[in-house]
Amino acid sequence: MPQPKTDKAILALADGSVFHGYAIGHVGTTAGEICFNTSMTGYQEVFTDPSYHGQLMMMSYPHIGNYGVSERDDEAHKVMISGLIVRAFSHAFSNPMADEGLNSYLKRNKITGITGVDTRKLVRHIRTNGVQNAVISSDNLDEADLVRQAKSWPSMVGLELASRISRTEPRSFKPGEHAYFHTDTMKTDIGEAPEKKDILRIAALDYGIKRNIINSFVHRGCMVRVFPAKTDIDDIMKWSPDAFFLSNGPGDPNAMDYAIDFTNKAIETGKPIFGICLGHQLLALASGMKVIKMLVGHRGANQPVKNLKRGRVEITTQNHGFAVDPDSLNEDVAEITHQNLNDGTLEGLEYKKFNGFGVQYHPEASPGPHDSSYLFDEFVDRIKSNKALNGSS
Repeated sequence: MPQPKTDKAILALADGSVFHGYAIGHVGTTAGEICFNTSMTGYQEVFTDPSYHGQLMMMSYPHIGNYGVSERDDEAHKVMISGLIVRAFSHAFSNPMADEGLNSYLKRNKITGITGVDTRKLVRHIRTNGVQNAVISSDNLDEADLVRQAKSWPSMVGLELASRISRTEPRSFKPGEHAYFHTDTMKTDIGEAPEKKDILRIAALDYGIKRNIINSFVHRGCMVRVFPAKTDIDDIMKWSPDAFFLSNGPGDPNAMDYAIDFTNKAIETGKPIFGICLGHQLLALASGMKVIKMLVGHRGANQPVKNLKRGRVEITTQNHGFAVDPDSLNEDVAEITHQNLNDGTLEGLEYKKFNGFGVQYHPEASPGPHDSSYLFDEFVDRIKSNKALNGSS
């Protein structure tokens, strides 16, 4: 059985707090905004979620790595987190379906991490003081220098990250296919589906789209073409989409002028629009609302949300550090459809002046519960109704 390494590592926060532990993954120094995820399982899906690009991930569940990693569980073509913080890292795994251990996976993706940290104490520190920048290092143990690095690291506020991780070429996914994102296929277009009159064509903007979002559409018989973040709408309209999907992604949506402009143009087409997480925020910004930075974001697979229209509670997967400001809502423009039961955060909006809606959380889960998967069905129904209304079969 592989023995755990005992090389020292340090986690330094911008407020001067320092935590000592042991190195995991790639030996080096890394920085970013520190956040935590409360999921008990699904760590690989978390690490490959593009919405975490530029962030140091702390897993609040203590035992991480015990079931290894499997290529089929990646949500993107590479690991997206900047670094990893855990309480008890498992160098051994017992899952017969795993491709490799988590430590070799982190090394292969050049992700620096630290284990042996009192994550319970650190979570409470962040909950009280808010998210902040931090540095993990296993090759520099100078505490003062690491704190200085953390203080000088760019703030997430005003940071545009989506275009940095978006694909560079469009790619189509046919009904019934299973989407896999790997390096050698990122620029490969698998071609169009057979021409069928009843096939629904969804143009998805890749601001950091997760694999399982695409799967959620193609498994419902839709043709999905994923476009780079900064694609001109005229180029997308040449593909004759029936609807638009605005994906999740990292960074501050207020810094994405190009995406807000695109959203307004998509609204003008009259086609149905659905936004998840960052996409939900872009719809709100395009409709005159404000998006604000949260003291502590929602990240985990156990967030209770109430569907105000159905009167039911859903347990949801969430990953966001920004949220739509409910005080900026114009009731003539949109109505709140979903609300977080922990802190009252606005979680969903339905628009009154165009055929669109969005949710702050992740109905595709991965990892997490599937209480909210009905939202994909609702979007498909909207597309079918809109096509019927406009005389298209």
